[in-house]
Amino acid sequence: MRYSAGHKKETRERIVKAASRQIRGQGGKGPAIGDLMKNLDLTHGGFYKHFRSKEQLLIEAIVKGFDETEAWLGEAMSKAEPGGELKLIIERYLSLQHCANPAGGCPVAALASEIARYPRAMRLEVDREIRKRIKRMAGLLPGATSEERERNCLVLFSGMAGALSLARATPDPESRKKILEAARDFYTRAFCG
Repeated sequence: MRYSAGHKKETRERIVKAASRQIRGQGGKGPAIGDLMKNLDLTHGGFYKHFRSKEQLLIEAIVKGFDETEAWLGEAMSKAEPGGELKLIIERYLSLQHCANPAGGCPVAALASEIARYPRAMRLEVDREIRKRIKRMAGLLPGATSEERERNCLVLFSGMAGALSLARATPDPESRKKILEAARDFYTRAFCG
């Protein structure tokens, strides 16, 4: 049976979305292709009708994670008072909800130590995605020049991702909450004052 181009596109998107959530939620080198396809009621052989390699899927899955996180943070920005967008981004990123949902959250906070071990081509793609997001978000940060705003954004983003990773690593709910609150308070005072 032949499927339409739309069906093929929808199937590919399902595969990418499932892989993105699985890799962010479970880490490692990504899902086993056979298991991923089986969970989607697809055949293992069908994978290669959509992707050249597992590496291609992982790149697309990580990009999908960035896109989902950007949309989720963009939703917060759309509800903010003018000038309050950055504060809402900080609050949402460093929330208990984001902390409890690595599968649906920021790929950097979920995968930073693993991304460092990925092949160079994958790391370059992740770097491109991070740079794209930094450029977009930098306009919300203080600084006299675009370079200074981007530098401030790098500091903020890396600090928030680190704080979120640390909070996720602690088994104590009270410690987790304190880490997130301290980071939110610090970054809000440093960049939204």
